Amino acid sequence: MGRLFGTDGVRGIAGTELTEELAFGLGRAAVLVLGRRGEGRPTFVVGRDTRESGEWLEDAVIEGIRAGGGDSILAGIQPTPAVAYLTTALNASAGVVISASHNPAEYNGIKFFSRTGTKLSEDLEDEIEASLDSPVAEEPGHVRSLGGEAERYLEHLVSAAESRLDGMTVVVDCANGSSSGVSPQVLRLLGATVHAIFEDPDGRNINAGCGALHPDVVAAEVLRLGADAGVAHDGDADRALFADARGNVIDGDQVLAACAISMHEQGRLDGDTVVATVMSNLGFHRAMADAGIRVIAADVGDRFVVKEMVRTGAALGGEQSGHVIFREQAMTGDGLLTAVRFLSLAVRKGVSVEEVASAMRRYPQVMRNVEVRDGGSLAAAGPVWDAVRAAEAELGEAGRVLVRASGTEPLVRVMVEADNDEIAAHHANAIATIVENVLGPG
Repeated sequence: MGRLFGTDGVRGIAGTELTEELAFGLGRAAVLVLGRRGEGRPTFVVGRDTRESGEWLEDAVIEGIRAGGGDSILAGIQPTPAVAYLTTALNASAGVVISASHNPAEYNGIKFFSRTGTKLSEDLEDEIEASLDSPVAEEPGHVRSLGGEAERYLEHLVSAAESRLDGMTVVVDCANGSSSGVSPQVLRLLGATVHAIFEDPDGRNINAGCGALHPDVVAAEVLRLGADAGVAHDGDADRALFADARGNVIDGDQVLAACAISMHEQGRLDGDTVVATVMSNLGFHRAMADAGIRVIAADVGDRFVVKEMVRTGAALGGEQSGHVIFREQAMTGDGLLTAVRFLSLAVRKGVSVEEVASAMRRYPQVMRNVEVRDGGSLAAAGPVWDAVRAAEAELGEAGRVLVRASGTEPLVRVMVEADNDEIAAHHANAIATIVENVLGPG
């Protein structure tokens, strides 16, 4: 049996892979592992996204926490970053989010946050997994609902804006997820005219043809309405992608570049350093070099970005997928905070979001996913690395090649960047063919 925790919590098909029994065990084990780090009875802030399985999984997690002797604060449907923020704001022992993020509705997941609002280390996750059969406490814990304290998250977001958004018209795609209502409300509080789409969750339509996995949807709506910008969240709202007034999609690298340069100019970018991932676009690296900003590359996953930010003291980090971490305000990716920061940056500068995003030129990037027998054997696959070196020699300074085994699936990911799509596709296809021939399942 493999490790229970994946790259972002425990995740699987609700009711078959992620069961009530497992959710109960995780809640009880979390009390034992995370609750021992504080005085008195441990308290957990518990939130969820809009999936129909979220209610019974929430009940099971809370019963597990009670059985372990911990108290729960029921936050209800909340963005993942709201739970992380409230965990710290309420001085709780830990936070629990029941969500499968960008996955389809039949999936769900359980992830934990520490008392400081960060995702757990792998060591702590392993401790929780090893404690699934922990004993029931003599005195069960208590449960209460989150009251007016939820407003503290909204106030936190509004206070992070660099300017009000008066006069700006924004389309917000809520992905029928946990940002429904909340993200439009925040932008309206800042003065924007907001058109919300996919804000009517029914438990089964989360991420369905909308949200951050389909940013072209919000881009098309921006064009149709003649809006100034669009924002697309995923189901749990820990990421945000954007569209400009001409319907161009703006990814996380472009957002990160614009914010890094702005913070650098303001003297707020500690160490003149930003943390990105190995997947960040070549254009991002070029823009940072031109601005005199050092880039530290982390493994893919916002938890690894945060880990490097903590290690280096960096104030800003993020991923191409739209996870951006502003360490001044949060220790995890927050799509609502990202929307506030990026849109208000444009207003403060008196320019369009297109102009703000032009801080970097995005190089064409082609990705190929190749099914393999064993991704771990990639390191010893000599013909693959010969092909990589040949492509790198041909591309020179005008491109980049990255080949890596997936951490969650039996896949090898081949990514090539070049001056144009044709050149990138040529090299990506050639390397992918060799990977398939050497490591493929056939």
